[in-house]
Amino acid sequence: MENDILIQTKDLVKIYPMGSQDLVALEKVNLTFKKGEFAALVGPSGSGKTTLLNIIGSLDTPTRGSAIVMGLEVEKLSHKKSAELRNKHIGFIFQTFNLLPVYTVYENVEFPLLLSDVPASERKQRVMQALEWVKLADRHRSKPNQLSGGQSQRVAVARAIVKMPSIVLADEPTANLDAENSHNVMQIMEGLNKELGMTFIFSTHDEKVVQYMRRIISLDDGRVAKDEFVKSVKKRV
Repeated sequence: MENDILIQTKDLVKIYPMGSQDLVALEKVNLTFKKGEFAALVGPSGSGKTTLLNIIGSLDTPTRGSAIVMGLEVEKLSHKKSAELRNKHIGFIFQTFNLLPVYTVYENVEFPLLLSDVPASERKQRVMQALEWVKLADRHRSKPNQLSGGQSQRVAVARAIVKMPSIVLADEPTANLDAENSHNVMQIMEGLNKELGMTFIFSTHDEKVVQYMRRIISLDDGRVAKDEFVKSVKKRV
């Protein structure tokens, strides 16, 4: 159903000027993502994965073509409208965690709600609920330097989902984690996807991430080389 479509790209092109030559990061990318998908963009460095995530997240705009997110054409949005789209509908998870070191775990997770003027009583309920989802409610008073890498990424997941976004974009979320923590974080996100119906789109090189996916989109030199839905999830090791 069309109402289930959250993201659609149409002949999407992104070109970066590089001196006397242009770098074509994306070349005529046509993709559609529906509500509740758990999908990965895979491919070598420079294949366009992060560029595509940034455009979907309205952090960047296409050179040509269109990216329609939650019914809005990203390339036509003002800075204010782009920020509203991100604040309302999109959560981000980065490989470097991006936690604010002077703030507690609670305050880091609360931050997106402050930008959305959520009342204090509701903020407390939603922050603690998000921390319970990632199994860190007991660490809400800790500072980031008191956490392990796996715990830090789980806080980043909580921060991304605390505002209950329709879309979560995760750029190499396990790049700085060992195997055990990678699986822990992926299992949490898989559970959130199934329980809350959030659409997750990953950019990754990590086979540990790919084996959780229900859709795998392979990019090569800015083009979609393959787009396949996984019939059965692989055994995880």
